[in-house]
Amino acid sequence: MKCTQFYPVIQTRDVAGTARFFEQFFDFQPHFESDWYVHLQSQEDEGVNIAILDGNHETIPMEGRGVSAGLIINFEVDNVDAIYVKARTNNLPIVKDLRDEAFGQRHFITRDPNGVLLDIITPTPPGEEFADQYSDDARPA
Repeated sequence: MKCTQFYPVIQTRDVAGTARFFEQFFDFQPHFESDWYVHLQSQEDEGVNIAILDGNHETIPMEGRGVSAGLIINFEVDNVDAIYVKARTNNLPIVKDLRDEAFGQRHFITRDPNGVLLDIITPTPPGEEFADQYSDDARPA
């Protein structure tokens, strides 16, 4: 299978509000907008996309309807500290404070209006106890 694009779809009760959140705080812009679905693309990288979908829309099978839960979306960024300051300045909920992890990242976790966790990460060199767990081409520098 050749995948031409991959992106998460957040099911919500508030499509417009959730889309606005990602536009305001994560620099996404709409590429398709309706009252039941919004496709957003990063203004910095066209390969980074996310979609927002009314969780009760008829295109979703009955057993899959509802709102997204139990989901963490990771955003790898160049400067997590700058995003952290922006998040604090804009009163986003910080559910895990900014910290360095021995496994190779500096990060914090916030959440979107639906409760979906957003882990904002800058890769860092891993500690010795984790360095060998990375493949050679995936180890953060």
